[in-house]
Amino acid sequence: MLIAVFSDVHSNLPALEAVLRDIEERGADRIYCLGDLVGYAPFPNEVIDLIRARGIPTVMGNYDDGVGFERDECGCAYREPEDRRLGDLSFQWTKARVTPENRAFLRSLHKEIRFELDGRRFLLVHGSPRRINEYLFEDRPASTLKRLAEIGQADVIMCGHTHRPYAKEVEGITFVNVGSAGKPKDGNPRACYALVEVSNGRVKVTFGRVAYDVAAVAESIRRSGLPPQFAEQLEHA
Repeated sequence: MLIAVFSDVHSNLPALEAVLRDIEERGADRIYCLGDLVGYAPFPNEVIDLIRARGIPTVMGNYDDGVGFERDECGCAYREPEDRRLGDLSFQWTKARVTPENRAFLRSLHKEIRFELDGRRFLLVHGSPRRINEYLFEDRPASTLKRLAEIGQADVIMCGHTHRPYAKEVEGITFVNVGSAGKPKDGNPRACYALVEVSNGRVKVTFGRVAYDVAAVAESIRRSGLPPQFAEQLEHA
């Protein structure tokens, strides 16, 4: 059984289309999304429409929650005042443009997704098993991951939110951060997603990196009225 999992599309329609094409070519049996469909790029409704049309089971990300419920902020943990300023501009821009129908869809997304494959229990979340916006970076202490595994009650815990992919095992529990399809932050501008294969109880994780027309998306951001810094972030990921 081969499953494909992506996250953090962030309104980047060309990146999402490229990821879905690559997944189809690899012949994945199932596809899941870990949320944050919107924000930062100019195609929020188009991304939501494609996810809906494909019927892809999707976890609610913090940005989806913020836009869907029209909250005051996106729940992002900005460390620098300038990042917060830019993030607030993106959030307000996105809230003003997502249609009522698509806001309702964002509100309907799953809090988590659970399933079992070949005797292995999977838990799919956006941030972590305890918080939608918790950042599970690769260098988190093993003791922290062990506590999260106890909360999650799963053998494979998959998340996004950090935009940085990794796979690691802690006391028999596999943690997978699937990276970001639409806004990578690991120094590689190509769209990222994870492929997980389960056979005879063993879990194998690989990452797909997919090229797309970054320059065209960057130009679309600059024309949209969104802060041009988001275009530069894609170009220099």
